[in-house]
Amino acid sequence: MKLSRLTTILLILFTTVFAGCSTTSNKNNSKASSNKITKSIPYSDPCIEGDPYEKFNRKFYNVTESLDESVFEPVADSYVDSVPESVRESVGNFYANLAYPNVALNGLLQGKVKQGLGDSLRFVVNTTIGLGGIFDPASSIGLKKHDEDFGQTLGVWGVDNKSYVYLPILGPSSNRDVIGLPVTIASNMLFYAGFVAGAPVTIPLGLLGAIDKRAQYSEKMRIRDQAALDRYVFTREAYWQHRENLVFDGKPPTDYDNLFPEEDLDEELYDTADTKYLNDPCSDKSS
Repeated sequence: MKLSRLTTILLILFTTVFAGCSTTSNKNNSKASSNKITKSIPYSDPCIEGDPYEKFNRKFYNVTESLDESVFEPVADSYVDSVPESVRESVGNFYANLAYPNVALNGLLQGKVKQGLGDSLRFVVNTTIGLGGIFDPASSIGLKKHDEDFGQTLGVWGVDNKSYVYLPILGPSSNRDVIGLPVTIASNMLFYAGFVAGAPVTIPLGLLGAIDKRAQYSEKMRIRDQAALDRYVFTREAYWQHRENLVFDGKPPTDYDNLFPEEDLDEELYDTADTKYLNDPCSDKSS
């Protein structure tokens, strides 16, 4: 029983936390995009301050990438090829709904009372009328979908993101976001289904959720692989930007956005020969 619960917890984490490439959905390999990512790191020296565990993070990243290329990616691709898009959309809706209490809870914890109550109602509507979340009638009646978690809540409360952490299999995280993992688990309905239905039900459900989550990111991860000279650095920097953007609801303060004002940037960074420096600010530009 203990082993089955542990397996369920790991699968819940994968289906709700996995973000190996979700932060790259709006990125491309243009100079403007690279400039934006570089400026968004909230540290003067990301090598030392933002990523003090880079040695270990890179090892975990490489292991995860190897597993992904040999196991997760082929399975996800087969899933996409064999399952109709409409069915995959319903599967994604189902798992998003299972995890949605986490969104409603953290909206309330952040003081967004109206949003939190709306998200609670959205969960009820989709769970009942939407047949367990398979369908999304809540959106059609104006109940918007939001993206909140306890890591964002800690950010709103003033807890700093100081250290980048790459979790094996799960992907990018930080000292702040790791703290939110227990809340993510405890607020996912799949976790409680394990106590009622047991491992024979929750493990297959968890596996399907993990496959579906990876399939959602397949195309984005291919874009990342094509755009970045150093995929580790690209993922790290995109993650920082994505998370801070979520904390500030897409409107980061002026002092955050101007940590690296454009007029202070060396124009030669935009030369083709310096592309590697843009992708990896930790590299020695003079070499």
